[in-house]
Amino acid sequence: MYLNKVFIIGNLTRDPELKSLPSGVKVTNFSVATNRVWKDKEGQKQEAVEYHNLVVFGRQAETVAQYLKKGSSVLVEGRIQTRSWEADDGSKRYRTEIIADRVQFGSRTGFGGSNQAKPTRTSSETKSGEEIETIEYPEEDINPEDIPF
Repeated sequence: MYLNKVFIIGNLTRDPELKSLPSGVKVTNFSVATNRVWKDKEGQKQEAVEYHNLVVFGRQAETVAQYLKKGSSVLVEGRIQTRSWEADDGSKRYRTEIIADRVQFGSRTGFGGSNQAKPTRTSSETKSGEEIETIEYPEEDINPEDIPF
């Protein structure tokens, strides 16, 4: 059995480019940077960055182009594919890409940023002064055995 499966978590290095194939299918190209941190033999922290070219097709390509931009964080699941073509000068060119099957958007601040939610309103009034319903929770601990499901 053979397996060609890739998972990438990183940040976009450029804005996605949305195009259409002659058949009308939408295709979006973008690149993602990932990094690796380790300690060498002397105990010094080392870091390496890798850049990955990605391709997305169909409706997902439109969504990626609409909502993602340079710096956005993503989790991509897909497969590696190398394509080749002949350049204008007659030389053979190769490009290895990740064909995305699934793209999951990260938080707006990125994986390394703060994911804390903004504080919620504690009073029972909105800015316009109208009353809103509030939920009052019991002060005693809830016993899991009391839950009916």
